[in-house]
Amino acid sequence: MKTWGTLSTVAMAVAMASSCALADVSEQAREIAKKYILVDTHIDVPYRVEEKWVDVTKATKDGDFDYPRAVAGGLNAPFMSVYVPASLDDSPKSTALADRLIDSVEAIVGRAPDKFAIATSPAQVKENFAKGLISLPMGMENGSPIQGDLNNLKHFYERGIRYITLAHSLSNHIADSSYDLRRKWKGLSPFGKKLITEMNNLGVMVDISHVSDDAFYQALEISKVPVIASHSSLRAFTPGFERNMSDDMLKALGENGGIIQINFGSAFVSGMANNWGTKLKEKGKDITEKFGKDSKEAEKFEQDYKKANPYPFADLKIVLDHIDHVVQLIGIDHVGIGSDFDGVGDSLPIGLKDVSEYPNLVQGLLDRGYSEQDIAKILGGNILRIWQQIEDYASAQKA
Repeated sequence: MKTWGTLSTVAMAVAMASSCALADVSEQAREIAKKYILVDTHIDVPYRVEEKWVDVTKATKDGDFDYPRAVAGGLNAPFMSVYVPASLDDSPKSTALADRLIDSVEAIVGRAPDKFAIATSPAQVKENFAKGLISLPMGMENGSPIQGDLNNLKHFYERGIRYITLAHSLSNHIADSSYDLRRKWKGLSPFGKKLITEMNNLGVMVDISHVSDDAFYQALEISKVPVIASHSSLRAFTPGFERNMSDDMLKALGENGGIIQINFGSAFVSGMANNWGTKLKEKGKDITEKFGKDSKEAEKFEQDYKKANPYPFADLKIVLDHIDHVVQLIGIDHVGIGSDFDGVGDSLPIGLKDVSEYPNLVQGLLDRGYSEQDIAKILGGNILRIWQQIEDYASAQKA
């Protein structure tokens, strides 16, 4: 679920505290963040500006991303998430929305061509970096807009989409969702299996964030190239949360040559924060069933609950723990950044509240003994390498 809004009083105080942490960042960490290409594979700017328009080419008062903050954080290649809600599955509206969100990304570039540029390949990301431009590659979150038609896959490829998250919060015509108790396909649908092959051939990365475990393993079995998890974290820290990846899945991902891009949302990295959300739903179940989840009664209940039970924000340390866990289990070449900025509302961890704070992450990695070379891999080198592998495979198929 995508959530936006003004920070609560508690969250605002936490955000101010985290911004103060930047003062503790060394010049070395700042230089590393600027020196290397920093790729974040999941930032929800397009849907944010669809819900409430704001000019992210300038400083903005809300949200997690804008140009000045991206420059401050060293962010060079944020994948713009073309997010389509599961409520639009099996509807032409899903395809129309996806096109409209791509239009919005192109509009950002059109508004500030001296700051941003579209990128549809690793080579273009590197070219833009050399020119001092922030690249805006695009990924589609939820394959609903494909609508069972491979011509739509080609259409969105031509419009710049370079990864597709197969499903979102509900099972769709491609795959079962980790959030959906009804396992319609017991993994991938017949069309979903065909789609993965065509994605490989075209050069669109297969993103297994959000899908069920069965869909994940089937995708790995079919794909001829590495797959990615564009914005996922680890189940070892959030037991029972299928949206995250288990250790066995990580090992399979490593054998596939793929990569997990760590999601920063507190509920993704912290078991305590994850359990807090579960308890909130359980306590408010009767009210939402009686009045509806968007009712004033449900809103008041949630506000009262939050006052009585302050949200247990994660912190930078546990995000680093997730990175450590991946490195220890399958190696440094299989981990990167998929923050979910502008997609997880107020729940971001202390020290990673917006795109200006990547240097905090770099400092944390330095403090844990990571070399500059390894940090460069985490920041963007790994995903650029894998993206290039997928492009090379597609070029060979076309030839």
